[in-house]
Amino acid sequence: MHVATRRVRLRRTLAVAASVLVTGTAVVAGTSAAQASPVTWGPCEKAVLRDVPLTERHLYSCAKYPVPVDHADPGKGTVDIAMMRRAASEPGERIGSLFLNPGGPGGAGFDMPVGAVDRFDPAVLERFDVVGFDPRGIDRSTRLRCFRNAEQADAVLGRMSSVPVTEGQIGTTMGAYGDYGDACAKNAGELQRHMSTADVARDLDLMRAGVGDAQLNFVGFSYGTLLGATYVNIFPDRSRAIVLDGNVDPALRTADGVQYDRERAAGFELALDAYLKRCGAEAAKCAFGEGDTRAKFDEIRTVLRRGPIAMPDGTKIDLDQFTDAVSSALYDPEQFRQLGSDLQGLHLTLHPKAGLIPDLLRVLQLPANKHRKDAVGDAEKSYVDDSYFAVNCTDKPFPKKPGLVPAIAAQWESESPTFGRNQAFSDLAGCSQWPPTSPDVHRGPWAHRAANPVLLFGNFYDPATRYEFSRRMEGELGNARLVSVDAFGHAILGDSSCADSRAADYLINLRVPRPGEVCRPDEQPF
Repeated sequence: MHVATRRVRLRRTLAVAASVLVTGTAVVAGTSAAQASPVTWGPCEKAVLRDVPLTERHLYSCAKYPVPVDHADPGKGTVDIAMMRRAASEPGERIGSLFLNPGGPGGAGFDMPVGAVDRFDPAVLERFDVVGFDPRGIDRSTRLRCFRNAEQADAVLGRMSSVPVTEGQIGTTMGAYGDYGDACAKNAGELQRHMSTADVARDLDLMRAGVGDAQLNFVGFSYGTLLGATYVNIFPDRSRAIVLDGNVDPALRTADGVQYDRERAAGFELALDAYLKRCGAEAAKCAFGEGDTRAKFDEIRTVLRRGPIAMPDGTKIDLDQFTDAVSSALYDPEQFRQLGSDLQGLHLTLHPKAGLIPDLLRVLQLPANKHRKDAVGDAEKSYVDDSYFAVNCTDKPFPKKPGLVPAIAAQWESESPTFGRNQAFSDLAGCSQWPPTSPDVHRGPWAHRAANPVLLFGNFYDPATRYEFSRRMEGELGNARLVSVDAFGHAILGDSSCADSRAADYLINLRVPRPGEVCRPDEQPF
């Protein structure tokens, strides 16, 4: 995962300590607002607030909040949700609480209030308690565990290739996914069967009631947009202001996982193509910009498909690392210049020129964690994130036919040469062998009945949640307003004063921007 940079945003949340100091709360008896027990806030551990100025630490408190593992049968017991609150700096003007979700699925949102000062207009922090939480199964909340220990996890996950090409790589990867599913069936217990986005939405409704709010205020990024869309449809009367940034297509995602991921791969390709064109147009600022950037990139990928490239310093880069790292870099325009330098270093290695020594790879050598998530930059992890597949294999319908995966991967690669095979050997490969899950999934309708419109933001060149998905979200929700953003990268709040001001006006005053408004980022990538 990447380190926080100039602005703390969804893909770069601050790393925090792995524990909080809390006091106990009563067990939740059910799922309605009347049955929700109050959240009992207590002090956070000092390490959690190490990046917070001393003068502001009094604003923060933490809690563990129990919710039913099975909302349809509360007698099965509870799981704990880790929560952090940053109190409104102007309590006399307080509107309510603002819940945040960073995406994923699997994104740890507990520490998001720490970075809220860099993501939201100051007026939002004055008027709202900002609340972050780790959803069920994730990090500081009750974790979903498919493996008994790290060694067992490494023995399985270490056999997976992000972009398997040969029959041997494909067989080993599919076998590892089968072992992964078996391990979850054996070790994960009841929680594995209740990891749908609808389950998380019901948790969120209990937390809303637990903090004393009659209606929900929510900002969701990436996968968090599915959570927000699900909540506003299940609980329309309890929804006040819902902001969704970097949108999924909820109807397609919950109806046809294969087609959704096929279109997602194409979205990465669109973002890559836009990057290469911008790099070429800004050749004075982009080291890879000289010549035909598309042809140069394709040559590097083609060579890597045959085997690793050895750099002059003795390091090697293979197709897995290259694909994962390029996709990660496309999330963050702040990495675009370094990505260009790295790509040029690879090109010079393939085509040496007298007197020119390729620079050391930096962005392309960063660990990318196979880059499955819609969002990157969660809290620092020292555990295996099993929640990603647990959620997606519940929400996204996939055929339970692992034998189909290689042919589908080949088809997607022909359509999306850089990312198609990579995308197929993720959710499709994993979910084809995942154990049975709960049928409690909200698959529509999506046209919500809440009184207020939902506010959407969508970047033109978002790799993970392509702009077309934001357009579809607007149409599917019906009562919604999309602000388009002429920007690269994944999600925008915190990087565009235009978008930030529109979000603040909506959250505070419930005013939506005029139709067709287009914002721009504060800084350009080159």
